[in-house]
Amino acid sequence: MDDDSRRSRGRRRAAAPKPPRPRRPRRRVSVVGVFGELLITAGVLVLLFIGWQQWFNDLVVADEHRDQASQLSEQFEQQASAAPTEVPEGADPPVTAAPAQAQTFANFYVPRFGADYAVPIAGGTSTVRTLNKIGIGHYDETQMPGQVGNFGIAAHRTTYGAPFNKIADLQPGDKIYVQTQDGWYTYTFRNLQYVPATQVSVLQPVPDAPDVSAASGERLITLTSCNPMFTAQERIVAYGVFDQWSPLTEVPAELAAAGVGA
Repeated sequence: MDDDSRRSRGRRRAAAPKPPRPRRPRRRVSVVGVFGELLITAGVLVLLFIGWQQWFNDLVVADEHRDQASQLSEQFEQQASAAPTEVPEGADPPVTAAPAQAQTFANFYVPRFGADYAVPIAGGTSTVRTLNKIGIGHYDETQMPGQVGNFGIAAHRTTYGAPFNKIADLQPGDKIYVQTQDGWYTYTFRNLQYVPATQVSVLQPVPDAPDVSAASGERLITLTSCNPMFTAQERIVAYGVFDQWSPLTEVPAELAAAGVGA
């Protein structure tokens, strides 16, 4: 063995062993830390619930609205087959009798809201009895479809199917259709308005004009919902003007193209 090898071996023998690393103290679990983690978990669960309520539940309820509207439409057609509504040429459109609270009496269609959009309309605007359970409510103090004056309706913009979720997307000239046992009432969207929640004058026969008579013969439809979304600070209002009436057997072409009445 040469001298270099002996010296290297000697150095290895002389090397002192490394001292063991000190153990880190175990982290203590504090009450505050556990409580904080529970709050985070609870926050996540709340966000998941809100997501379910705002998205998934709206899809489910909107589908229920379509089913209810389809059933009501079939009921109307059966009634029309037994006793069709006849209107002389040039006469005023028929006017359905005012409904009782939460009584379904019409269907509502707006192609701008989607090709498969269909929601029932019931009497009254009770949040629990009408808006949450049925979809769209009719203001008792306003007129009925086709009647001279103002046919006022309300619906949620978020939650419970959100029937008026896309109300701000309406464009001048868009068609709005109301189906009752007496036929189809076609309106044309005119304009939007944003008002305080207390401004109920938008529901007058001539909106915001208490001293103006409705004797001019104008027939309007007024849609109202909360604004901004997720709040009730004010109201978004959509106005439409009556175009025409047609019997149940004559489904408006725009709806027939989407499969309504097929």
